[in-house]
Amino acid sequence: MTSLTLFTPSGVLAKAANLNRAAKRLTQLGFEVSIDADALARQQRFAGDDATRLAAIHRIADAAPSVALATRGGYGLTRLLDQLDWGRIAHSVEHGTRWVGYSDLTALQNGLIARNPGRKGGLSMWAGPLACDDFGRSEAEGGVDEVTRDCFLEAMSGALEAVGFRAPTADFDGLEARGRLWGGNLTVLCSMLGTPHWPKVKGGILFLEDVNEHPYRVERMLLQLQQAGVIDAQAAVLLGDFSGAARSPLDRGYGLKDAVAALRARTKTPVLTGLPFGHVRTKVCLPVGGTVELYVQGREAIVGWQSDPRLAHDAHDHAHDHHHH
Repeated sequence: MTSLTLFTPSGVLAKAANLNRAAKRLTQLGFEVSIDADALARQQRFAGDDATRLAAIHRIADAAPSVALATRGGYGLTRLLDQLDWGRIAHSVEHGTRWVGYSDLTALQNGLIARNPGRKGGLSMWAGPLACDDFGRSEAEGGVDEVTRDCFLEAMSGALEAVGFRAPTADFDGLEARGRLWGGNLTVLCSMLGTPHWPKVKGGILFLEDVNEHPYRVERMLLQLQQAGVIDAQAAVLLGDFSGAARSPLDRGYGLKDAVAALRARTKTPVLTGLPFGHVRTKVCLPVGGTVELYVQGREAIVGWQSDPRLAHDAHDHAHDHHHH
């Protein structure tokens, strides 16, 4: 059985019910689930004070379960970046641990890339579900999204080798790009710029998402990355979901499309939209830090990679089964 540990590195969990529901569902899906001792710790808006959360991450790194799945995001990893023992996390990765999550987990995942600029080998960081958000919802709140669940199961079994999505237009028909996949939450990523935790990825495939940020704020952060030389240095940019912000009466028609257009006008790097990822119910799993290939045919885009040889004993080509993702 695949061992899976649930931990809370950032924001406090509002109620234990969602955590218990997630643990039960993940057990039913075949994982050997354990909940970190401090998963429900509380201090202000955090899941325990900094020392508590830092110790939890180090404890999990030392135990090296197959999967370390964060219960939720929020805010809190930024406080820990300077104190984290990255060597211990790297050690867990060498023992096959996959660190999974999104949102605030962007800080942990990209901080590790910063320290492993040429890392080869297994797929160890996954932008994917969070336990309480994606597996802890009650049936009344809509339960578990099937695509999110299936994609996660396939990724953790080592069988997932590609995700496909449909771009809104065929502007990038014929595009092919190959590079290191990195990125995640746009706000968290921008907060790392200029710090020792920033991954200096060139020729990569950068994916971005955010929630509750007005389109002008999204544009401002995208242009910060472009003006810092980050966007121009990439092979491609994939934009996921940017929903949740209230429109302003001052917008006068301005919206996310205009924000994307402003970025495209300033870079030669292809900027694709439509990636099914972000603070949304249906999300794919993406191997952060892994080398991926991007192919676009008409409006159909595929992001593919080599599955982890340590897990997938019968590697078969999954690339074309994923248009529903």
